[in-house]
Amino acid sequence: MTRASALRFGAQTDEVVSLLRIVNLVRTGEAGTRPEIGRLTGLGRGVVTQRVDAAIEMGFLEDGEFGPSSGGRAPRRLRFRAEQGVIAICALGALHLRVGLAHLDGRIVASDHRPWDIARGPEETLEVAFGMLDRLLDDAGTPDVWASAVGVPGPVDFEHGMPVAPPIMPGWNGFDVRGRFARRFGAPVWVDNDVNLLALAERTRRGDDDIDLIYCKIGTGIGAGLLTRGRIHRGANGAAGDVGHVRLPGSVEPCRCGKRGCLEAEAGGWAVVREAERAVANGAGGPLAALGTLTPESVAVAAMNGDALAIALVEHAAQRVGESLAALVNMFNPSVIVVGGAVSAAGETFLAQVRQRVYELSLPLATRDLAIVRSHGDADEPLRGGAALAIEQLFEATFPRWFAAGRPSIERIAQVA
Repeated sequence: MTRASALRFGAQTDEVVSLLRIVNLVRTGEAGTRPEIGRLTGLGRGVVTQRVDAAIEMGFLEDGEFGPSSGGRAPRRLRFRAEQGVIAICALGALHLRVGLAHLDGRIVASDHRPWDIARGPEETLEVAFGMLDRLLDDAGTPDVWASAVGVPGPVDFEHGMPVAPPIMPGWNGFDVRGRFARRFGAPVWVDNDVNLLALAERTRRGDDDIDLIYCKIGTGIGAGLLTRGRIHRGANGAAGDVGHVRLPGSVEPCRCGKRGCLEAEAGGWAVVREAERAVANGAGGPLAALGTLTPESVAVAAMNGDALAIALVEHAAQRVGESLAALVNMFNPSVIVVGGAVSAAGETFLAQVRQRVYELSLPLATRDLAIVRSHGDADEPLRGGAALAIEQLFEATFPRWFAAGRPSIERIAQVA
């Protein structure tokens, strides 16, 4: 089938649907041979051959090795050409910047990282990120960028690809992150809260596309990514999961968002450091006091090493986090809560207190099968999550709009479905 006929192919609805399904069956590993495709789709052998030939000609699939024979001629296996393009990923944190490239199957093939203060603003931050990505692309032989995914540590208007009033990101409010990446790489872009990327990475790691999961990150700030039946719950405006700014009864601590009594002001990494510095200033001794400059990580490590002050601070933060998570458990009834971030590096010292408060304050039915575990802490987690986000959008949400062209474009992705 020629390229021109493949484009005409894309205009016929029934054929489009079956072709898209066949590509995705091979891409996800549900089918690997033409007979398997026939069994799963109910299409006849001739139709399957026609569709597969079209997918091969368009560049999505290719023939691989021969599979095992069931008595007759051994079927040739098909493979999705995941290396035909890359996803450029940028994961921004409060104090770090991580970038990476992934193939279209989500496999991270290159990455880079550097300390960075996101308060330096969007212009300088993104220029540094672009420079890091350009170096990775040059080293990889300048492959085609099919999409970009960006994670930021604050609320995001997902529809428009921009941060909205992020408390720890001065100068970023309403900044057109999507537009900057689209102009740089000429490919579609998706921007999301960093903890949503971590939730998607956890879904990928577990291999459960229908999981009900809460990923709670306790880093400098606090946020939660909510997966319902494997899908990110963003809410009407993208603000779902911003548990860090839930008001705690009895708390009057000022928060960086401008309000008082937020969970983050009691239990976020910066709040834990604040309390440690207060205690040291008031004469507290011990290993923590001898460290000098304190960070959330150093307090967590000191707690793991048995420092009494650090343990008290970490346990207080964990109890407050557990109280807020209990409300989410009652509302969302997840099967798993994954706890990550710098403060959670205190391990069981932190996790045990979270579990205790969640189980005390949540409904018995909601916690009957609930597991509360710590994140694996893989440095590439946010990159894997960014790849998962872009792949989901490319091959599930927008695939019918661009497949006939053989690769995505900004214009086709923007079409109304």
